[in-house]
Amino acid sequence: MKAAFDIVIPARLNSKRLPGKVLKDVAGKPLIQRVYDCARKSHARTIIIATDSAEVQEVARSFGAKVVMTKTTHHSGTDRIAEVATIVNWSAEQIIVNLQGDEPRMPGLLIDQAADLLIDNPRVRLATLCAPITESEDLYNPDIVKVVRNQRDVALYFSRSPVPFHANRRDELSNSRSIRSTYRHIGIYSYRVSYLKEFGTQKPSPMEKEEKLEQLRALWNGEPILVADAVEEPGPGIDSPSDLVNAVAYFSNHSIA
Repeated sequence: MKAAFDIVIPARLNSKRLPGKVLKDVAGKPLIQRVYDCARKSHARTIIIATDSAEVQEVARSFGAKVVMTKTTHHSGTDRIAEVATIVNWSAEQIIVNLQGDEPRMPGLLIDQAADLLIDNPRVRLATLCAPITESEDLYNPDIVKVVRNQRDVALYFSRSPVPFHANRRDELSNSRSIRSTYRHIGIYSYRVSYLKEFGTQKPSPMEKEEKLEQLRALWNGEPILVADAVEEPGPGIDSPSDLVNAVAYFSNHSIA
């Protein structure tokens, strides 16, 4: 029998790009409930919504979610989850999955895969997933984070810019709709609590501030990040008003409980 894992969904109400995002209506349910529904399709032992908003707390409790209230000063979702780890008093080896609050189409299979990366690799403390980029416009979309790995599938860098740069194919890239050896980061993480508590004591790194990517703090401080190929393609997250429109259209046309 595999080790148990828990999910924390960090839910910040004051999103800069889409204010009030987690409470936006998505075909009859608030976005945060759509994400919670994804979590329920995994094999997680416990699902917690972590927020600093009384409004989010009230909505989450209305559909039966467990809520932990956190500080308003966190720089990232991982910082918020680190506080939850202290409040709940999880053991150092407990595995926590960070399911981001704007991912309403994250398959339960990928949530389980993220947890399994730590269950199956006892020395790893931080892991995530990626998928190939197949559309050239995605390469240049700053909302789609790119990742470069080494031969052991450990992250070298994450960026909103196109990486790696294909010096021998610069003309091809502008027209090609198939971008070889380029991967997008999927917004899900698994951590051991021992690492979460370390992360929570570290200051945001220079590149983290530039790129607005919390995982760069881990790389800055020398923490390896295992990045596996996702076993299934997730649906898109919600980063903009147009993403929200597309999500409403999707859920309106799919009979998903």
